[in-house]
Amino acid sequence: MNSKNHPGDFHRLAAIALGVMAALSSWAAHAQDAAAPAASAASAPAVVTLPSVRVKAGASNPEGYAPPMVSASTGLSLTPRDTPQSVSVLTRTLLDDFRLDNIDRAVALAPGLSVEKVETDRTYYTVRGLAVTNFQVDGLGLPLMYGVRDGDLDTVLYQRVEVVRGANGLMSGVGSPSAAINLVRKRPTETLQAAGALSVGSWNDHRLSAEVSGPLNADGSLRGLVIAAGQDRDSYLDRYHHRKGILHGALALDLAPTTTLTLGHSVQKNRPRGVMWGALPLFYSDGSPTDYDVSTSTSPSWTYWKTDTQETYLEGRHQHDNGWTTTARFTHTDTQADSKLFYVYGTPDRGTGAGLETWPSLYTLDQREQVLDLRTTGPFTLAGRRHEAVLGASTARAKRHEVSTYGPIGAPLPDLNTWNGEFPEPAFTADGGGSDFRDRQHSVYAATRLQITDTLKFITGANATWLTGSGSAYGEPRARDDHKVVPYLGTVFDISEAWSFYASHTEIFKPQSELGADLQPLRPAEGRSSEAGLKGEWLDGRLVASLSLFTARQNNLADWVATVGPNQIYAGVDTRSQGMELEIAGAITPRLNVLAGFTQLSIKDAAGAATRTYVPRRQFSASATWRALDALKVGASLRWRDDAHRDEPGGVVIRQPAYALLDLMARYDFNERLSATLNVGNVTNEKYIASLYWTQGYYGAPRHASVSLNWRY
Repeated sequence: MNSKNHPGDFHRLAAIALGVMAALSSWAAHAQDAAAPAASAASAPAVVTLPSVRVKAGASNPEGYAPPMVSASTGLSLTPRDTPQSVSVLTRTLLDDFRLDNIDRAVALAPGLSVEKVETDRTYYTVRGLAVTNFQVDGLGLPLMYGVRDGDLDTVLYQRVEVVRGANGLMSGVGSPSAAINLVRKRPTETLQAAGALSVGSWNDHRLSAEVSGPLNADGSLRGLVIAAGQDRDSYLDRYHHRKGILHGALALDLAPTTTLTLGHSVQKNRPRGVMWGALPLFYSDGSPTDYDVSTSTSPSWTYWKTDTQETYLEGRHQHDNGWTTTARFTHTDTQADSKLFYVYGTPDRGTGAGLETWPSLYTLDQREQVLDLRTTGPFTLAGRRHEAVLGASTARAKRHEVSTYGPIGAPLPDLNTWNGEFPEPAFTADGGGSDFRDRQHSVYAATRLQITDTLKFITGANATWLTGSGSAYGEPRARDDHKVVPYLGTVFDISEAWSFYASHTEIFKPQSELGADLQPLRPAEGRSSEAGLKGEWLDGRLVASLSLFTARQNNLADWVATVGPNQIYAGVDTRSQGMELEIAGAITPRLNVLAGFTQLSIKDAAGAATRTYVPRRQFSASATWRALDALKVGASLRWRDDAHRDEPGGVVIRQPAYALLDLMARYDFNERLSATLNVGNVTNEKYIASLYWTQGYYGAPRHASVSLNWRY
């Protein structure tokens, strides 16, 4: 029996995790007692017992890793302890410490999250072994088209990244038991602030960023924010080069003391060359694994994948006299892509490397999305207690137009071990088809947080969603008409001043953009998701921890099967996933900050056999920084993944053994405004396949380093 899937493992690990959290609670209580001033017995006043008062606020440590208030799960602004789901937050401090300047590198540090880099410029994400399609900005957004995110999304625009694990259908309109990733924008500030950074690194990596924010008139009723960044770099991959530019501006205007209007616009231009469409073959014709150089690429230098993304948002917020707040938000996203691609397919011969064929393509994309959300939230009194509620409605639409043109298909490619990347650029004359379709989504939702007793809270709500689609994709009609009411129920019980028990349950309704073998979108995945656990909070919220047990059942969940031309083909699979998570985040001491987590899971199909085996069953991640001196901060980040494999036809098994990636950082503060940071990635120079999400894959980055000079006002 495979011990790592044995139910006993969950019980033992849960017991160990409880022991760790108990020890943490004891330490935190001791730390708080030690910080209190001592009094002599002679002078001690008489003991008076007062009712306990629990004051709760978001973590305020400006250099910390503790999560602040979040609302991505329920729409109510709650502390992580009062949120009945697992929540991880990647703070701005963490992003800066480890120079996490794109989303893929950032969310890789979130406990239990896997970044599936299937190509150089397209990425999938999995949490709890399942695909993450709910990718939001300030809580708004449509599910990712085809479940994949294109391009290099920079983090310079965002104050933090929230990862809410478990089904999030209450606020997003669609529920998936994986997670929702929410990017929280930087906003114009009430005081003048400015920052800049210049960095150089391995493979001719050069980056410059700057931002300034503050009041634009005497009374501060008009505030502005401007952010600009640019990066130009080569790569460890042969012939790959990437250049990008980002520009963002925002204005916030107080129309009245209680009414604020915010308008913002951002542009990001990606200009990668030598891009991979598809990746390396992972096994030879005799079934043995390939083992190329880390730098090996399947792309000639004439390929590119230009992507321009523009996003405009408008937000109006009004605070009513009764404590309620009404917010209207609109976002418009315009994505344009123009690419010249080169796909390699086939199975090479081990001795000669022959057997690979080519498929060149020209591809253009025009995709536009609009989302409008109106909600009101605030307190109300019932039965002598104060409660909270949120009511809202949203409407969204997406339009996608894409065109493919092919060159000659089937031309042989030399042995990748010796190929120098030379391949004549063909004439692109064959019509590869395209798509032109529209999706619309309408939702109404409501939730309330009921304070039943001083220690018991219930959160209940529901979301009603309608989804329609029309148009065609590569010659096939792409029509859909789905609707569902998704209920949500959660509870939080305060066991003590430091500990809470929580549980939540929701149904799953996940409309899917993934195409089946008939080139039609799969029917929605449906099911149920539940989780329960313990959460701890110490040192006034600067240190938090959680232990979570989760389970989910889904029917018709999209699972990748093959690549056919420009399309990824999926099949619907019934799955059951369950597991546990342990996480700690925040300040262990005033000088030591940490974000760490461990995940173990099991995923089986309807017959009880393991499925989605390309996802590791165990993961551990830990990022920590320590102020060794007042002017010196040092840190390390470790990510460990258990072994994973793919079962291919003919009994071939593709394997990625367990591996660990270690990153180091050191920052020296010359003064309160100027500092320098050294970052070293993959210190041990581990060789690993970035993802087994597809039958093809490529290797992750070897050891690399960067030095940055940072200024802040």
